[in-house]
Amino acid sequence: MTDYREVQDYLFGLKAKGVKFGIDRMRGLARELGHPERQLPIIHVAGTNGKGSTSAMLDAILRRAGYRVGLYSSPHLVRLGERVQVDRVELTESEIVAYTAELKPIAAALAVDDASDHPSFFEFVTAMAFLQFQRQNCDVGIVEVGLGGELDATNVVQPAITAITSIGYDHCEILGYSLPEIAQAKAGIIKAQAPVVMGRLPADAERVVRARALAVGAPLFSVRERFGEELTNYPAPAMSGDCQRWNAGTAALVIEALNWGISDRTIQDGLRSAHWPARWQHIPWEGRDVILDASHNPEGAVELTQNLRRLKAQLQRPMTIVVGALGVARAGPLISAVAEFADRLFLVVPDQARACSHAQLSHLVPSTFQGMLRYETVADLFGQKKILTGTQIGDTIVVTGSIYLAGEAMAALSPIALKIESHLQDF
Repeated sequence: MTDYREVQDYLFGLKAKGVKFGIDRMRGLARELGHPERQLPIIHVAGTNGKGSTSAMLDAILRRAGYRVGLYSSPHLVRLGERVQVDRVELTESEIVAYTAELKPIAAALAVDDASDHPSFFEFVTAMAFLQFQRQNCDVGIVEVGLGGELDATNVVQPAITAITSIGYDHCEILGYSLPEIAQAKAGIIKAQAPVVMGRLPADAERVVRARALAVGAPLFSVRERFGEELTNYPAPAMSGDCQRWNAGTAALVIEALNWGISDRTIQDGLRSAHWPARWQHIPWEGRDVILDASHNPEGAVELTQNLRRLKAQLQRPMTIVVGALGVARAGPLISAVAEFADRLFLVVPDQARACSHAQLSHLVPSTFQGMLRYETVADLFGQKKILTGTQIGDTIVVTGSIYLAGEAMAALSPIALKIESHLQDF
């Protein structure tokens, strides 16, 4: 395979077969590759929210300390290569082509006796990450869990340390409908003798994580015990929002628990330089301030409300909000949050099969909403029609509700033409 479009079609074919939970296939693939994931220390990060931001902070701290760092995250915003980075340099199209050509026959051989043994799309990309970390001579790899923990493909790693950033209600149809059930799934990444750092969790979720750590003999470090309850006691990162200070505390405690001799000054400098796209990210556009926000579930809606309340207090102008979401269970809290603050509300449908329709979103808008309500597309809002240029110079526009929507907006706002790989985004 030598053509990137051909590779995209092949990978989309794998993705179209759906998500496959369980790690037996990934174990087989890793074994055939000679276990590249065992060639360097791994920091394994799980959680309902905050995984990506915490991983980005860890990456920034470790690079500031002089380490060569591999970073694996999901999903991507615009390009597939965003998922696999070394020193924040993304996997290139040519590298993806080469890895796919290498992995395709190995994957086919694993499925000779049983087609269900063929690695999934996510497992394929996870293997690319492990190989890239090894071949780029990374000193350490930061691996973000895709979904859950115990049955996620990334759980083949033998981590130096694990972290669980938060526990909230998301992917309940897969992980369970109670916080203890969800915590049990995520705590599956905790391994014997490998320290685990626990973020600010609800009490019933915290009990599950503590029980798992005790059962396997993993030393446990609590962010609450380290930094307390007051927000001002937590490290201050470059990224805005209360949740980012909780994430900064988690990242700082991971570095402390690793005991690699990294100074407090280096930790602070790393946190102040850390960035992660679409986390209350400000982008100038046509004389306006566009804020991209990846809040996408009930836990995120709480943080979104806090951010919007602060923003509303700062603005002397009407607030414009663009919102779209995947699934009614996620959309409900998000629509309630934005309707409280928006003067102009644009409902959009992200380019994903699971996205809520305009009708579904409209049904969730509170009857008390008195602002302007319209149904649009990202292309019309930011593209040729530039509907949002109908706002005033200096206005603030918030785009929120889905990481996939943020990716579409990011591509549309880019000063250079970016073709979004949305068909490979989900999972």
